[in-house]
This record gives sequence, C-alpha cells and structure tokens, in this order.
Amino acid sequence: MNWKSDLHNFYETNRYDIFNTFLFVFLFIACPSYIHAKELHGTKALTWKGDIASKMIDTADQFLLQKIDQSIQRRKKSSNKPDREKLKNIIGVRDQRIRNPKVFLSDILKNEPEYSIRLFKIQAFGSVSVEGFLIEPKGYKETTIFISDPDSLANTIRPQKLAANGHRVFVPILIDRKTRHRKITNREFLYRSAFELGRHIIGYEVQKVSAIIDALNDEGEKSIGIAGDGEGGLIAMYSAATDERINKAWIIGYFGARKRVWDEPAYRNIFGLLNDFGDAEIANLIIPRKLIIDPSPAPIIKVPSGTGGKPGKIPSFTPEEMNLEIKRAGLSIGNISEYLDEPIKDHNAQLLPIEKLGDIQVRAFDEINRHNQELLSKSADLRKQFLSKMETSSLDKFEQSMTTYRKYFGEKVIGIFDDKLVNPDPKTRLLNETDSLISYEVVLDVFAGSNNLFAYGILTVPKNINKDGEKRPVVVCQHGLEGRPQSTIGEKDHHYYKAFSTELAKLGFVTFAPQNIYIFQDRFRGLQFKANSIGKTLFSIMVPQHQQITDWLGSLNFVDKERIGFYGLSYGGKSAMRIPPLVKNYCLSICSADFNEWVWKNASTRSSHSYVWTGEYEIFEWDLGSTFNYFEMASLIAPRPFMVERGHFDGVAPDETVAYEYAKVRNLYSAKLGIGNKTEIEWFVGPHTINGKGTFDFLRKHLDWPDR
Repeated sequence: MNWKSDLHNFYETNRYDIFNTFLFVFLFIACPSYIHAKELHGTKALTWKGDIASKMIDTADQFLLQKIDQSIQRRKKSSNKPDREKLKNIIGVRDQRIRNPKVFLSDILKNEPEYSIRLFKIQAFGSVSVEGFLIEPKGYKETTIFISDPDSLANTIRPQKLAANGHRVFVPILIDRKTRHRKITNREFLYRSAFELGRHIIGYEVQKVSAIIDALNDEGEKSIGIAGDGEGGLIAMYSAATDERINKAWIIGYFGARKRVWDEPAYRNIFGLLNDFGDAEIANLIIPRKLIIDPSPAPIIKVPSGTGGKPGKIPSFTPEEMNLEIKRAGLSIGNISEYLDEPIKDHNAQLLPIEKLGDIQVRAFDEINRHNQELLSKSADLRKQFLSKMETSSLDKFEQSMTTYRKYFGEKVIGIFDDKLVNPDPKTRLLNETDSLISYEVVLDVFAGSNNLFAYGILTVPKNINKDGEKRPVVVCQHGLEGRPQSTIGEKDHHYYKAFSTELAKLGFVTFAPQNIYIFQDRFRGLQFKANSIGKTLFSIMVPQHQQITDWLGSLNFVDKERIGFYGLSYGGKSAMRIPPLVKNYCLSICSADFNEWVWKNASTRSSHSYVWTGEYEIFEWDLGSTFNYFEMASLIAPRPFMVERGHFDGVAPDETVAYEYAKVRNLYSAKLGIGNKTEIEWFVGPHTINGKGTFDFLRKHLDWPDR
C-alpha cells in the first residue's frame, strides 16, 4: 500500500477528530477573546474536585455557625437589660385575652385526705380556652400553676406534693406530641400555621397561663407561683419572664446553655431568639423574683428523620453545662423545698386521674387550629393596612414609598447580613462546547473568612457575539428544590426544566444557572433553623450570592449590566419573589410554577395544597401573614417587569388562588401605576414545568432582544 492510500485510510479513520480540531482552532481564532480552551478569559482555573454543591452547603453551615457564635458573644458582652416586650413579640404573645375571665369547675373527680381534684376551664383568648386539673387543699395558703411535660403528665406527682404542702395547684394541659395528622406531631403541626401568622405555640401556651392569672387576680388572689417540668418548664420560664404578676418560679428539667436550638424540635424554633436571649437572659427577666432551677433530667424526646416533621431532640444538659448557665444568670440549684420556703412534708401521692380528661387534648388542638385559621382569614386586611403607606400617584413617589418596605423586607423578613462582598476572584473551567454555545462552571467568592461563602453556577455564552463591543442581555435561570444548574442546561430533569437555560442561550441570551442551597434535604433544611435562631433565613445567604453573581456578570465585557433578568422554577420561583426585591441588578423577574396565595399555601389547614401537610418543614417564614404575601413581594419588584408562568395542572396551588393573588399585581401595575405592559401571566395546559413560550417572548421584549 502506497503513502497516498495510507493517508486516505488515516483520514477516513480520523476525519471527525480532524474536523473537530479544525473547528475548534477556527472558533478560537474567530471568536472573541473571552472564549478560552480551559477557562473564561480573565479568570483563574477552577480546579476544585468533588461535589461543589455539597461544599457550598458545608460552607454555608460554617458561616451560619460563626454568625451564631458572634451573636451569642455579643449578647453575653452586652450591658443592655433584656427586653421583655421583644421576648413577647418573638414568641407571638399578640392576641387580646378575654377580660375578666371566669373559672369553671367540674364536680370533684377524686378526694384525697389532703386535697380534692377537679377539672377547670378558663376562656383565654378568642375561642381558645385553658383546661386542666385543679388540685385544691382545704385552707390553701398559696396558688401555683404547675405545667407538666405532656409525656410525663400521667406519672407526675409534683403538683400533688405541692397541694399536700398547702398550695392550690392549677395543672393546665399542654398540646401533646401525638401524631394526629400524617406523622407530624401535634405541636409541630400547630406551630407551622402559627409561625407564618406571627404566632407561636409557645406564645399561645404562655397566654393560657396569663389567662389563669387574669381569673385568679379577679378573684383577689395575689400570690401566684409557677412551676413546670420539661416542656412545661419551658412554658413556666417564659411565662414568668413575660408576666410580672408571677412572684416565683420553679423550673425543672429545662435550663442550660442553649447554643444549639436548631437541633431541637421545630415547635421550639423562635425567630431571632439568640440575638437577645439565652436561658440566662430570660432568667434575668424573672429576677429579683424568686427563681429556682431544678437540675432534674428533661424527658427524652426525639423526632427522627423521615417522619414528615423536622428531625430534632430535646437536649439533656450535663450538670456542668447547666451550672455554667446558672452561674451566668447569678442563680443556684434548688428543688421543691426552696420553692416552698420550708421542708417538704411527706405525702403518699396518687397519680392524677388522667382518664377523666376526656377529649381535652383534642379540644385544645382544635381550638388553636381554629384560631390560626381565623387569623389567616384576617391576614389580607392586616397586609393591606401594613402596605397603606404605598404611594401610587406617580412612579417616582411609588419608588420612594417602597424604599421603606424593601428595607423592612430585607431586615425583618429575609434577614440581611451586613458583611461586605469581597472581590469575587472568579474561577472557571470549561464544561461543555457545541458549535454555537460554550459553557463554564463558575465559582465566585462572596464573603471573606476561613470558611468563606461562595457562589457557584454554570455560565453559557453564545459564540456568535461579535468583536465590536457587543453586549448581550443575561437571564439568570434558577433551578428548584433538590435541583442543580445542570438541570437547567439539559443534562437532567428535562421534563421539568426543558433545558431552558440552554434554549435561551440558543436564542442569543447569555445565561447563568446558579446552584442554590435548597439541596440535600435535611442538610439544607437544618440551615433554615440555624439562620432563624439569629433572625435570618436561607435567603440571607442567597441574596448576597445573587448580588455577587449579578455584579460579576455585569463586569463581563460581553454583558449589558442593565439587562439582567431572573427566571426561576418552583423553589426557583420562590426565589424569584424574594431575591429581585433586594438585588437591584435584576431588571425583571419571572416566577414559574410557584406563584400563588403564599400565606394561605403555608398556613391553611383546610386545603390539601398546604405545606402544613408536607415534609418541607423549612418552608415557613415568620409573620408573613401580616406583612408580605406574593402581591406585596411583587410590589417590591415593581416597577420592573414581572411575569408569572402557570400550568393549569400544577399541583402547587389551584388556579383560583393564583388568579386571586395575581389580580392584585395586575391592578397595581395597570390601574394604579399605568404600566400594565410590564406585567403578564401565561396560563398553559401543563404540569409543574417550564413552558418557555410566553416567558421567552417576555424576555425578548423587556431585555430588548427581538427574535433573530
């Protein structure tokens, strides 16, 4: 075989490799200088190995732990006296109690030589009452409210001992930890709706205690003490801290250096607690009234993973841990004798007749559930009142008036960190290349520190950008729950995302698909509770990430920084409602497969669509009921263009709730501001997915990129 035949055979065997090599060389020479074989021009090479999304969750976790520690240290060094009204507010003590409530008593259930036992009932607030046992000795000298942990009520003898020593004892019944609905405990189930409405199961039960005191004060009783064990110890301590009519307290099995509140069950999650309060600070709201800390063990309560509720456990502090917090509060350990101010008398205590409670537990649950739903029905009026300072007589006045609301949203709802963004120090590497597109993985530094917070995503650039300084619009394409940037470019989950990041790039847009932190189930969900402990949220991390992303995108020589839009699906749609209000670099926002009557979606227990039934335990946000539903969030985006993409068969919410909430948006844009051309909703026959038709037209129109 001669050399010509050999050359021919070589060519036939390797022609595709030869062609691809030629094409790459041609593109490298012909295309703009920003296209590089390994990394984007002007960036460092990204050499990270492993799962970058997992690394992001880890760094976010370390960042939050650092912020929590800083908050605790700041609080410990502060000379400011703890704020009682602030404590009331964050535990949701907000409802007007019944004036002059009466004590209703049953017939005697049980007679002991030292005392009798009855049932009592007192109306507390709204249609919510407080019920339980009244243990009444003859000729009592003091009154104590004893709150037992729900799991120890059947075996408790402490209130009986108090009664045998001359105390009239009210034993109110707490909401229990049984699982009436799905596998979510009753306490967490009620917490979920309440939290969204600016209330808390802790606040409700504290209000019940205050209602007992209201009734007793009306009867002339002045000396009232409180005691409790386990969960009852928590309620007793918070009650004594918020109600100064309580003159002494005995806290059993609940006191310690509460540094890991996020590990506790969801129903103990208090928004912003650690900014101002540890157990010592709450104790200082009781002092100089008598406060006895009893180191008896707390009940062993654990909510395992996979039950539908938040995994968590009630902490059991070591004596050393408890002593440190007791010392910090300036207290000492005590027991029932210190509470009584005298040695305890021996008493052969009999167990409480809990079989006589009947349906009290069911009734207590139903009353709070009903109260939450009544609050939900009134929440729209509260939000209307909250937004009453919005000015719509002109666009200038509108934007001025919304400045205060954006500040409130950022500080009080989302929780913005005051850290300064660092130099992004961009690191990139080639991910994929076709004849028309080139994609890079991108990592950007966000905040400084040993475990510095960073942003990660996929940049996709059309190759047909000319060399003459052309600047393209950008669409930031945000994935949903448990998604990845790869989902938006077509590597996976095509049935949800329809490769919308890639498809938009084919139309000539630069696209960026960020990795958001709602991934790895309990790992990211735990971040929400860490953030909540200091008055922050998941979006406290995501907002600065997006600020850095859009700042960096705007610095690229082929990007028009004035034309950067946001487009998110599902949890990405959730992001579309919360991130653009606080990141002004976004000139528009598209919410896909998420927009609805959000407060109803979270707080309703009458709809199968509600998140109260699901395993997404991180979804609830403090007090949105009286502040920001999706219309109010859309108002923070206005007057920038805003669009909703909605499939008729999307199970997130029924069409009517989507239409109800969007009608308010349409009214604002069109009727009040005269910019009706800047908002749209596209209904399509389909499920929970990107449709990519009306939204693509919307992007072409408002990013000034006509069909080419």
